[in-house]
Amino acid sequence: MRARTNRDWAASGSTIDRDRVAVDYAVGIKDSDDSSATWTIDAAAGLARLKTPTAALRDYAIHVQPMLGSIAVAPGYWGRAESRSTGAEGGYGGNLDYNRLGEGATVYLPVSQPGAYFFLGDGHAAQGAGELTGDALETSLDVEFSVELIRGKRIEFPRAEDASYLMASGIGGSLDDAFRAATTSLAEWLGKDYHLTPGEVALLMGSAVQYEIAEVVDDQPHVVALFPKRLLSLVRH
Repeated sequence: MRARTNRDWAASGSTIDRDRVAVDYAVGIKDSDDSSATWTIDAAAGLARLKTPTAALRDYAIHVQPMLGSIAVAPGYWGRAESRSTGAEGGYGGNLDYNRLGEGATVYLPVSQPGAYFFLGDGHAAQGAGELTGDALETSLDVEFSVELIRGKRIEFPRAEDASYLMASGIGGSLDDAFRAATTSLAEWLGKDYHLTPGEVALLMGSAVQYEIAEVVDDQPHVVALFPKRLLSLVRH
């Protein structure tokens, strides 16, 4: 996938989601400004800065990392095509909001319906882990992608990879559920594709697995288990 910003501005939220902080902190920020913040994008420099920063943030700049918030196919829970909000996520993908799903990433989704009903969107110039304000740096992107059907393979949750990592998503009703789903998905991926025993998988993951919280502001949290590809080059299979 190739993803590039195509405008010189983006907008984000400016208040942390109150359900993701302690009650005392949430009460303290209840009257704070929750309007969108506007950012300017310098594509040549690869940086984004606040358009009208406070004095404290006048030198603040972040690297632009274009990524897609939503990548999905039609779910198949009822044995037929369904319509779902683009703000939802599940085993079919959806509003994944994972900041590594950008240029150079390959995303794997389980196909449950004839034709798949693939969609993508929700362009972000950059996003911190969890999408804590409910918005990333929302903008539009020029995206190029290709689609390939892999037959004879079944997965329960989305997977992805880039030059550095295998990435297994877990989505559930709580962070614990999402963590378990991500761990299981990565363990199954390593076991099946690399012909490893459960014990061998445990040794690999116990020594080198990494976790990232992709998204926490939607109804179902999204956790990703990652394994470095450089270590897989040391595994004989």
